[in-house]
Amino acid sequence: MERGRVTTIEHRVPQGELPAAEEPSFESSPEGKTAEPAVQVWTSAQGGDPWREMIRELVDFRELLWRMVWRDIRIRYKQAVMGLGWALLMPLMIVAAGCLVKLALAYAGGNSVDLPRVAGMSVKALGWAFFAGALGFAANSLTGNMQLVTKVYFPREVFPLSAVITQAVDMLLGAAFLSLLLFFFAGTVWTWNVLWAVPLTLVLVLLTAAASLILSCGNVFFRDVKYIVQVILTFGIFFTPVFYEPEVFGPHGAILMMLNPLSPVLEGLRLAVIEGHNLLEPLSWTDRAGAAIAVWRPWYAAYSTLWAVVGFLGAWRLFHKLEFLFAEYI
Repeated sequence: MERGRVTTIEHRVPQGELPAAEEPSFESSPEGKTAEPAVQVWTSAQGGDPWREMIRELVDFRELLWRMVWRDIRIRYKQAVMGLGWALLMPLMIVAAGCLVKLALAYAGGNSVDLPRVAGMSVKALGWAFFAGALGFAANSLTGNMQLVTKVYFPREVFPLSAVITQAVDMLLGAAFLSLLLFFFAGTVWTWNVLWAVPLTLVLVLLTAAASLILSCGNVFFRDVKYIVQVILTFGIFFTPVFYEPEVFGPHGAILMMLNPLSPVLEGLRLAVIEGHNLLEPLSWTDRAGAAIAVWRPWYAAYSTLWAVVGFLGAWRLFHKLEFLFAEYI
């Protein structure tokens, strides 16, 4: 405990709502004797900058965050039949399902499925697997650790954030394995534009963390949120260009598909890694009718980045404002 800072054990008062000074109350014991005064401990959040408080708490409890990440990694891989193979199972299943869809559409249209499209779909499947896996674990992270939430105070955001970081470890392992497959079997040629994968991955992590904070917080107050998460994870892949490219919907449909904040991230990964395209340059495609379709515009990346930064900061602030109520509702 730091000097000059009080940490609550049972209750936390939101900023700006400190109680007036009260005399300590005494309770009578069953034997008629006077018991010890019931002392209630309050936090000292006291008109300071809430962002500074949030950052400072997370820094102070960073060791707890890493311990929880390490715990989740050990639980996930220890005494597991597949071991590290679990990091590859979900992306491979998504790619397999996408290949079946593409083969069916190609057979119906009399076309063939080319290897670059399958390679691009595998890159997008890895990103979607990270988003879906992190969201599935983070949504139940607070209700699944209710004994810790109701007894000791620490920044509760360590629960959903640890789920996101743990899933990010899986994504890195899957990315390493996928890179080998793309290089040796798909014949992918790496260019300097593959470095776009780094900022796009950071945007993907921020988007996932924002959604995880909101849904884990909502699941405390409304227990049907976990069913909403299941619906999102089941049908969300069809509203995100994982199995297909947005240009198949035409000039206007492609722009509408890009309104999903995840779409520019996944499409940017495909274009940069597989196609070797510089994301600072626009890219268009002409359909059979001669209409020009915008495959990529630089503002797509700025749009997703804005969603990621503003969404994460807003979700974190809302989470921090409501976390003092978790113990009462959980």
